[in-house]
Amino acid sequence: MSNIITVACLLFLVIVPGVCNIIAYPLSHKLCSKISNLIVKGVAPRLFRLLKAYKKFNFFGYKELRDKLPEQFIVIANHQSLLDIPVFMNFFSDKDVRFVAKDNLSRHIPLVSEMLRNQEHCMVPRKAKPMEAMAVIESFGKRVVERNQIPIIFEIELEGTRTRTGDVGKFYSAGFRKLVESSNLPVVVCALDGGYKIRDLNKILTNLQRGCYRVKILKIYDNPKTKEECINLLDEAKELIQQELDNWRKLPTTQM
Repeated sequence: MSNIITVACLLFLVIVPGVCNIIAYPLSHKLCSKISNLIVKGVAPRLFRLLKAYKKFNFFGYKELRDKLPEQFIVIANHQSLLDIPVFMNFFSDKDVRFVAKDNLSRHIPLVSEMLRNQEHCMVPRKAKPMEAMAVIESFGKRVVERNQIPIIFEIELEGTRTRTGDVGKFYSAGFRKLVESSNLPVVVCALDGGYKIRDLNKILTNLQRGCYRVKILKIYDNPKTKEECINLLDEAKELIQQELDNWRKLPTTQM
Protein backbone atom coordinates (compact mmCIF):
# COMPACT_ATOMS: atom_id res chain seq x y z
CA MET A 1 0.00 0.00 0.00
CA SER A 2 2.83 2.40 0.84
CA ASN A 3 4.25 1.85 -2.66
CA ILE A 4 0.97 2.93 -4.25
CA ILE A 5 0.72 6.02 -2.05
CA THR A 6 4.37 6.92 -2.68
CA VAL A 7 4.02 6.55 -6.46
CA ALA A 8 0.80 8.58 -6.52
CA CYS A 9 2.30 11.39 -4.46
CA LEU A 10 5.56 11.41 -6.43
CA LEU A 11 3.65 11.58 -9.71
CA PHE A 12 1.60 14.48 -8.40
CA LEU A 13 4.70 16.31 -7.16
CA VAL A 14 6.56 15.78 -10.44
CA ILE A 15 3.90 15.78 -13.14
CA VAL A 16 1.76 18.77 -12.14
CA PRO A 17 4.53 21.40 -11.90
CA GLY A 18 6.41 19.68 -14.73
CA VAL A 19 3.47 19.90 -17.15
CA CYS A 20 2.73 23.48 -16.06
CA ASN A 21 6.35 24.43 -16.77
CA ILE A 22 6.33 22.75 -20.19
CA ILE A 23 3.19 24.71 -21.12
CA ALA A 24 4.45 27.98 -19.65
CA TYR A 25 7.98 27.88 -21.10
CA PRO A 26 7.14 28.95 -24.70
CA LEU A 27 4.37 31.32 -23.56
CA SER A 28 5.68 33.37 -20.66
CA HIS A 29 9.19 33.61 -19.25
CA LYS A 30 7.84 35.31 -16.13
CA LEU A 31 5.28 32.57 -15.42
CA CYS A 32 7.86 29.86 -16.12
CA SER A 33 10.21 31.56 -13.65
CA LYS A 34 7.54 31.48 -10.96
CA ILE A 35 6.90 27.79 -11.55
CA SER A 36 10.65 27.06 -11.57
CA ASN A 37 11.05 28.89 -8.27
CA LEU A 38 8.16 26.87 -6.86
CA ILE A 39 9.94 23.68 -7.93
CA VAL A 40 13.17 24.77 -6.23
CA LYS A 41 11.68 26.13 -3.01
CA GLY A 42 8.60 23.94 -2.70
CA VAL A 43 8.91 20.62 -4.50
CA ALA A 44 12.45 19.69 -3.42
CA PRO A 45 11.81 19.88 0.38
CA ARG A 46 8.41 18.17 0.04
CA LEU A 47 9.99 15.36 -1.96
CA PHE A 48 12.18 14.33 0.96
CA ARG A 49 9.39 14.76 3.51
CA LEU A 50 7.24 12.45 1.39
CA LEU A 51 9.95 9.81 1.15
CA LYS A 52 10.50 10.03 4.90
CA ALA A 53 6.80 9.54 5.61
CA TYR A 54 6.07 6.61 3.31
CA LYS A 55 9.41 4.87 2.73
CA LYS A 56 11.30 5.73 5.94
CA PHE A 57 13.90 7.38 3.70
CA ASN A 58 16.16 9.77 5.60
CA PHE A 59 17.77 12.98 4.39
CA PHE A 60 20.78 14.02 6.45
CA GLY A 61 22.04 17.53 5.75
CA TYR A 62 24.99 18.07 8.09
CA LYS A 63 25.38 21.53 9.64
CA GLU A 64 29.16 21.59 10.06
CA LEU A 65 30.87 24.65 8.52
CA ARG A 66 27.59 26.25 7.41
CA ASP A 67 28.26 29.25 9.63
CA LYS A 68 31.69 29.63 7.99
CA LEU A 69 30.37 29.89 4.44
CA PRO A 70 31.19 33.10 2.56
CA GLU A 71 28.33 35.01 0.94
CA GLN A 72 29.12 33.54 -2.48
CA PHE A 73 31.12 30.46 -3.47
CA ILE A 74 31.56 27.60 -5.93
CA VAL A 75 30.45 24.12 -4.85
CA ILE A 76 32.23 21.03 -6.16
CA ALA A 77 30.85 17.62 -5.29
CA ASN A 78 30.67 14.00 -6.34
CA HIS A 79 27.70 12.96 -8.48
CA GLN A 80 25.56 9.83 -8.20
CA SER A 81 22.11 10.46 -9.69
CA LEU A 82 19.65 13.08 -10.94
CA LEU A 83 18.33 13.30 -7.39
CA ASP A 84 21.56 15.12 -6.51
CA ILE A 85 19.93 18.25 -7.99
CA PRO A 86 16.97 18.41 -5.56
CA VAL A 87 19.33 17.29 -2.77
CA PHE A 88 21.43 20.43 -3.19
CA MET A 89 18.32 22.58 -3.71
CA ASN A 90 17.13 21.32 -0.35
CA PHE A 91 20.52 21.58 1.39
CA PHE A 92 21.18 25.13 0.15
CA SER A 93 17.52 26.20 0.31
CA ASP A 94 18.55 29.68 1.48
CA LYS A 95 20.74 30.19 -1.60
CA ASP A 96 20.03 30.74 -5.29
CA VAL A 97 21.88 27.76 -6.77
CA ARG A 98 22.82 27.15 -10.40
CA PHE A 99 24.21 23.90 -11.81
CA VAL A 100 26.80 23.11 -14.46
CA ALA A 101 25.32 20.26 -16.49
CA LYS A 102 25.46 18.63 -19.90
CA ASP A 103 22.92 20.10 -22.29
CA ASN A 104 21.04 16.81 -22.71
CA LEU A 105 19.55 17.43 -19.25
CA SER A 106 17.81 20.49 -20.67
CA ARG A 107 15.63 18.28 -22.89
CA HIS A 108 12.83 15.77 -22.23
CA ILE A 109 13.28 15.39 -18.44
CA PRO A 110 10.06 16.22 -16.57
CA LEU A 111 10.39 18.90 -13.90
CA VAL A 112 14.10 19.40 -14.60
CA SER A 113 14.60 20.46 -18.22
CA GLU A 114 12.44 23.60 -18.40
CA MET A 115 13.66 24.69 -14.98
CA LEU A 116 17.32 24.40 -16.05
CA ARG A 117 16.70 26.37 -19.25
CA ASN A 118 14.48 29.03 -17.72
CA GLN A 119 16.78 29.74 -14.78
CA GLU A 120 19.82 29.86 -17.07
CA HIS A 121 21.84 27.10 -15.52
CA CYS A 122 25.09 26.29 -17.35
CA MET A 123 24.20 23.88 -20.16
CA VAL A 124 27.47 22.63 -21.67
CA PRO A 125 26.98 21.13 -25.16
CA ARG A 126 27.85 17.44 -24.96
CA LYS A 127 29.66 17.42 -28.31
CA ALA A 128 31.15 20.89 -28.07
CA LYS A 129 34.78 21.50 -28.85
CA PRO A 130 36.88 22.33 -25.78
CA MET A 131 37.10 26.04 -26.63
CA GLU A 132 33.31 26.24 -27.06
CA ALA A 133 32.67 24.47 -23.76
CA MET A 134 35.11 26.76 -21.95
CA ALA A 135 33.37 29.83 -23.41
CA VAL A 136 30.02 28.61 -22.06
CA ILE A 137 31.50 28.06 -18.59
CA GLU A 138 33.32 31.42 -18.62
CA SER A 139 30.09 33.26 -19.46
CA PHE A 140 28.28 31.33 -16.73
CA GLY A 141 30.95 32.21 -14.16
CA LYS A 142 30.57 35.92 -14.82
CA ARG A 143 26.78 35.68 -14.78
CA VAL A 144 26.50 33.98 -11.38
CA VAL A 145 28.74 36.62 -9.79
CA GLU A 146 26.58 39.44 -11.16
CA ARG A 147 23.39 37.74 -9.91
CA ASN A 148 24.77 36.61 -6.53
CA GLN A 149 24.13 32.95 -7.33
CA ILE A 150 25.91 29.79 -6.15
CA PRO A 151 27.37 27.66 -8.96
CA ILE A 152 27.50 23.90 -8.37
CA ILE A 153 29.70 21.68 -10.50
CA PHE A 154 29.50 17.90 -10.13
CA GLU A 155 32.24 15.40 -10.79
CA ILE A 156 30.34 14.21 -13.88
CA GLU A 157 31.15 17.59 -15.42
CA LEU A 158 34.72 17.41 -14.16
CA GLU A 159 35.22 13.74 -14.77
CA GLY A 160 32.90 12.81 -17.63
CA THR A 161 31.18 9.81 -16.04
CA ARG A 162 29.52 8.59 -12.88
CA THR A 163 30.71 5.54 -11.00
CA ARG A 164 28.20 2.74 -10.43
CA THR A 165 29.52 2.06 -6.93
CA GLY A 166 29.12 5.67 -5.86
CA ASP A 167 32.87 6.01 -5.27
CA VAL A 168 34.69 9.09 -6.51
CA GLY A 169 36.42 8.98 -9.88
CA LYS A 170 39.18 11.21 -11.21
CA PHE A 171 38.50 14.94 -11.28
CA TYR A 172 39.60 16.69 -14.46
CA SER A 173 40.41 20.34 -13.98
CA ALA A 174 39.79 22.30 -17.22
CA GLY A 175 36.12 23.22 -16.64
CA PHE A 176 36.71 23.82 -12.95
CA ARG A 177 39.68 26.13 -13.66
CA LYS A 178 37.64 28.16 -16.13
CA LEU A 179 34.81 28.59 -13.60
CA VAL A 180 37.30 29.59 -10.89
CA GLU A 181 39.02 32.12 -13.17
CA SER A 182 35.82 33.71 -14.48
CA SER A 183 34.09 34.00 -11.10
CA ASN A 184 37.04 34.56 -8.72
CA LEU A 185 34.99 32.85 -5.97
CA PRO A 186 36.12 30.67 -3.07
CA VAL A 187 35.50 26.94 -3.36
CA VAL A 188 33.40 24.73 -1.09
CA VAL A 189 33.88 20.95 -1.27
CA CYS A 190 30.80 18.86 -0.49
CA ALA A 191 30.23 15.12 -0.29
CA LEU A 192 26.93 13.41 -0.94
CA ASP A 193 25.92 9.77 -0.83
CA GLY A 194 22.85 7.66 -1.45
CA GLY A 195 21.96 8.39 -5.05
CA TYR A 196 23.86 5.51 -6.61
CA LYS A 197 21.58 3.05 -4.81
CA ILE A 198 18.42 4.41 -6.41
CA ARG A 199 19.56 5.01 -9.99
CA ASP A 200 17.92 1.76 -11.17
CA LEU A 201 14.34 2.86 -11.94
CA ASN A 202 13.14 -0.76 -11.98
CA LYS A 203 14.07 -1.13 -8.30
CA ILE A 204 13.71 2.45 -7.10
CA LEU A 205 10.82 1.88 -4.68
CA THR A 206 12.55 -1.14 -3.14
CA ASN A 207 15.85 0.71 -2.79
CA LEU A 208 14.18 3.79 -1.34
CA GLN A 209 12.82 1.74 1.54
CA ARG A 210 14.72 2.72 4.70
CA GLY A 211 17.48 4.26 2.61
CA CYS A 212 19.12 7.64 3.09
CA TYR A 213 20.78 10.57 1.35
CA ARG A 214 23.61 12.42 3.05
CA VAL A 215 25.24 15.73 2.13
CA LYS A 216 27.96 17.59 4.00
CA ILE A 217 30.35 20.51 3.60
CA LEU A 218 33.89 19.19 4.00
CA LYS A 219 36.19 22.14 3.45
CA ILE A 220 36.23 25.77 2.34
CA TYR A 221 39.09 27.01 0.16
CA ASP A 222 40.15 30.48 -0.93
CA ASN A 223 39.93 31.05 -4.67
CA PRO A 224 42.83 29.14 -6.29
CA LYS A 225 44.93 31.43 -8.46
CA THR A 226 47.04 29.03 -10.50
CA LYS A 227 46.63 25.82 -12.45
CA GLU A 228 48.72 23.98 -9.86
CA GLU A 229 46.53 25.25 -7.01
CA CYS A 230 43.41 24.08 -8.87
CA ILE A 231 44.85 20.62 -9.46
CA ASN A 232 45.98 20.29 -5.83
CA LEU A 233 42.55 21.41 -4.62
CA LEU A 234 40.77 18.82 -6.78
CA ASP A 235 43.14 16.05 -5.68
CA GLU A 236 42.54 16.87 -2.03
CA ALA A 237 38.78 17.20 -2.63
CA LYS A 238 38.68 13.71 -4.13
CA GLU A 239 40.43 12.27 -1.06
CA LEU A 240 38.20 14.15 1.38
CA ILE A 241 35.02 13.05 -0.38
CA GLN A 242 36.07 9.41 -0.60
CA GLN A 243 37.03 9.35 3.09
CA GLU A 244 33.60 10.73 3.99
CA LEU A 245 31.84 8.18 1.81
CA ASP A 246 33.80 5.36 3.44
CA ASN A 247 32.85 6.65 6.90
CA TRP A 248 29.17 7.05 6.03
CA ARG A 249 28.88 3.56 4.64
CA LYS A 250 29.81 2.12 8.02
CA LEU A 251 26.71 3.75 9.53
CA PRO A 252 23.14 2.44 9.54
CA THR A 253 20.81 4.44 7.30
CA THR A 254 18.93 5.68 10.37
CA GLN A 255 22.00 7.23 12.01
CA MET A 256 23.21 10.72 11.17
